[in-house]
Amino acid sequence: MTKTILITGAAGGIGRATVNLFTEKGWRVIGVDRSDYGSEFPASGLFIRSDISRPEDMQSIFEQAHAFTNSLEALVNNAAMQVAKPLIETTVEEWDAVMHSNLRSVFLGVKLAYPLLKAAGGGAVVNISSVHAIQTSANIAAYAASKGGMLALTRAMAIEFAPDNIRANAILPGAVDTPMLRAGLDRGHVGHGDMQERLDNLARKTVNGRVGQPVEIAHAIYFLADDEQSSFMTGQALVVDGGATARLSTE
Repeated sequence: MTKTILITGAAGGIGRATVNLFTEKGWRVIGVDRSDYGSEFPASGLFIRSDISRPEDMQSIFEQAHAFTNSLEALVNNAAMQVAKPLIETTVEEWDAVMHSNLRSVFLGVKLAYPLLKAAGGGAVVNISSVHAIQTSANIAAYAASKGGMLALTRAMAIEFAPDNIRANAILPGAVDTPMLRAGLDRGHVGHGDMQERLDNLARKTVNGRVGQPVEIAHAIYFLADDEQSSFMTGQALVVDGGATARLSTE
């Protein structure tokens, strides 16, 4: 039987890699993004251009998903936005925009996906958090708070959905070469040289000396979504960061 997965943030770096990997593995993919994906979205799937930060859009997304499939085996909450500025300069509107995109959308996504996951006899929710949920830096407070909240929400989901055989886990990516990462390097925490210089400085801060690739996060998502590989895992936070959080900051 063909499995179906819904992935938000499908047009971003990690999103595209995840769409491609699950398609290669024989899954049908429903992709959601507020940006256009382009013509290369898998023909067997469904792409929905929509904004997950808007509750009415979320309702529409799942109405379209329900028309496309009777059940979902996995939901990947990957879409996110980042505001990189000092806390005291962050406006209420910016704070709310981050929370609506990164945290409220996960609550609503799971709530609306629940009937489809239950119809599949169970499934997996994979929430894409961030290492900023556990170790963070200056000028990214709203993003860090939203990703930390996602970890608590993941644990709550795991407990509430266990009777329905629905597992919920989170992935905490570290530095992964995506458009969002490159945009965030303007914060000055890895110097002010050209983009390659900043990426090289960032790579030196990991243990294995390089920045991650989106496909490496996609494989971690596949591991948590696939019931054969991670059937006894729920409510957990899986850090995929090249060892960056293993090293003492004072070293």
